[in-house]
Amino acid sequence: MPIKLGVRDLVEFTLRTGDLGTTSNSQNTALLGAQIHRRLQKQRGADYQKEYYLDLPLTLVGHDYLLHGRADGVTLGTDEADTATIEEIKTSDTDFEQLSDNTLTLYWAQVKLYAHLLFCKFPALTHLTLTLTYYQTSTDQVTQTDQTIDRDAAQTFFQQVIDEYETWLKFRDDLRQRRDPTIKALTFPFGQYRPGQRELAVAVYKTVLSSKRLFAEAPTGTGKTISTLFPTIKAIGEGVIQRIFYLTAKQSTRRVAEEAVTLMAAQGLRLKSITLTAKDKLQFPEEADLLPENNPFMLGYYDRLKPALLDLIQHNDQLTRDVIETYARKHTLDPFEFQLDASLFCDVVIGDYNYLFDPQVHLQRFFATTDPDNFFLIDEAHNLVDRSRDMYSAAISSRPVDRLLDQSEDLPQASAKLRRRLQDLRDTFTDVSAPLRQSGQVDATFLTPPEDFNHDLGRLIEAIHDWLPDQPQTPFTQAILDFYFTAISYQRIGEFYDDTYRMRLTLEDGNITLKQLCLDPSAFLADSLALGHGAVLFSATLSPLNYYQTVLGGGDDSLAYRLESPFPPEHQQLLITNYIQTTYKQRQANLANILLAIKTLVDGRTGNYLIFLPSYSYLLTVRQAFEMAYPKLHTISQEAQMTETARQDFLDAFTADPDQTLVGFALLGGIFSEGIDLKAGRLIGVGIVSVGLPGISPENDLIRDYFDQQGQPGFAFAYQLPGLNNVFQAAGRLIRGAQDVGVVLLMDQRFTTSRYTQLYPQHWQHYQRLYRPEQLGPAIAHFWTQEAPQHEN
Repeated sequence: MPIKLGVRDLVEFTLRTGDLGTTSNSQNTALLGAQIHRRLQKQRGADYQKEYYLDLPLTLVGHDYLLHGRADGVTLGTDEADTATIEEIKTSDTDFEQLSDNTLTLYWAQVKLYAHLLFCKFPALTHLTLTLTYYQTSTDQVTQTDQTIDRDAAQTFFQQVIDEYETWLKFRDDLRQRRDPTIKALTFPFGQYRPGQRELAVAVYKTVLSSKRLFAEAPTGTGKTISTLFPTIKAIGEGVIQRIFYLTAKQSTRRVAEEAVTLMAAQGLRLKSITLTAKDKLQFPEEADLLPENNPFMLGYYDRLKPALLDLIQHNDQLTRDVIETYARKHTLDPFEFQLDASLFCDVVIGDYNYLFDPQVHLQRFFATTDPDNFFLIDEAHNLVDRSRDMYSAAISSRPVDRLLDQSEDLPQASAKLRRRLQDLRDTFTDVSAPLRQSGQVDATFLTPPEDFNHDLGRLIEAIHDWLPDQPQTPFTQAILDFYFTAISYQRIGEFYDDTYRMRLTLEDGNITLKQLCLDPSAFLADSLALGHGAVLFSATLSPLNYYQTVLGGGDDSLAYRLESPFPPEHQQLLITNYIQTTYKQRQANLANILLAIKTLVDGRTGNYLIFLPSYSYLLTVRQAFEMAYPKLHTISQEAQMTETARQDFLDAFTADPDQTLVGFALLGGIFSEGIDLKAGRLIGVGIVSVGLPGISPENDLIRDYFDQQGQPGFAFAYQLPGLNNVFQAAGRLIRGAQDVGVVLLMDQRFTTSRYTQLYPQHWQHYQRLYRPEQLGPAIAHFWTQEAPQHEN
């Protein structure tokens, strides 16, 4: 299959010079630009063919490519005619006379390449008229300019562009020729496989070869990162794929992927890897308050980019954040954009889920079209369920509109049109919420969005778009801009609205909020995964696998694979207190039993313990009661808001083999319930209070009802399974290495019911039910005196 190469991408890579444009500019004009294109295209004659597709097969550096694109409009004459017209439509805020030379060069280059493709398609053509139609959005001024080009001139221009592009293709090809022999020579970087590790690696490799999607549950200790990266890199060496995207939800797991690549590099692997950092974290301090037109790291960016890329790539294999910042500063380049440009030359791209799945921020340079050279490794895939719902949902509220209206009253810079559009939207908020207010309710759900609202929001977006370019930087301008981005986001998500959505309307203290709630993003995730050769979605907790295949876009032909724990189940004692009930109505009555159970757990042996609770308010209740009942025990607690330093201080308190017991209280499903490693005696017990059900809410009820209607177990999908995953993750903090031993205490009667026990992994099947408080102490004592010593050094 040929590699697809877009005309616009080719032009921008080879010919772009000058300053780095602001991201906001492209965001501001994307939707409006599409509307203007359609409006102008409708005004053309009957022979005008809009969105005219053109392509041309090419062989570049020994590889097959397909150069392709859509001209905005083509007018062809009769069969005997030797001429035709190609129109390219561009939109921007800037006056046509003020467009930079580079901008005009890129505009004309794009239409000249379309000319070459059209000449190739119609051999009888001898010359073409090229029309550049420029629409200035701030004034509605339309400027048209024409050029005439013949076949030879178009061919010459095309060859110049291709020659420049081939220089970089040759550079990348040289990197791959250096890379591939080192992959072929690479052996598994550890002396031997852990139990299950080889099986997982083989399953991943077969998935790559078959171009499938694999959902794999591999418990803690399996070594998931190396077991997925190693076989996928081996597939690169066989020419099956060319690039791996290792995507995850947390910075800590991205570091593990970096370490795995470093480990293989130490054994001779020579490939390029990069870790992408979010824009708000990758900016030089001196850039913070600068406008783009005053930012030296953006001015002349493209003039310095290519030498900087050569310097960076030739001297580094692992492009970490520190490396990117070093070379960005050396060449005076914006580090965030520099990392994205550098990623085009990398074989392994490590980053957040949103680079692939988020429709508003995904990497256009990689995911505009399907590329079978790309393969996706999705780590901690259980996190993608909630994350993807958030990615495809959007809300907008009336309160910011109220504030803008109040602020605009005394500001001459706020135009009458802008104020009128703000007032129109505010009135529409009122109209939409009127039935709710009249009934005395505070929330309602609808199947479809209110049309008047979307119409008035669109008109306000256009008004802000027209007004913004000439405004000075003021608090009011910034407030308008913030709301504008929210409105654009809401409008974009509206383009995805279908029967998997519900519209939520809520009232709170006079604030009216409309939310487009995505209940089931699985089809959108499937579309994203289909952009590559295949994918492996894996986690230590991915049970039941058929649930995750359903909600994460697995499809009917996806594969499922479950590994058993590499550690003997006897290393972990699993106790369930059948006498404790933690449903909301029973919590207070069971508080004394919960406190006693925690105290009995920690009395079993001196060491560090983590107690997880399902909500912060409940955590405070249990912690305060525990400290009052047992003031001599040392306790620490997760706080509602914690800085990075505070988080690290919390973890640092869990020292190895302490002289006195430490009891830590943390939130189930929170920052300390997954992604942390407390190995080698730093944690010997975990207590979990409740089955972790998400709080009952209208939105969770909508998810439940939706899946019930789809013939799925709605309660399980909306409540039980997300809660149980949090439990599995929290319990997984205990056994992190071959020498770890300890006790997991589940404090909720529901854990003993078949609804839950049928979902337990194999290494949980030895659980022990306790029916009375007096049974707990002896069970723990037996483990520490009889079982645990057999597994410790």
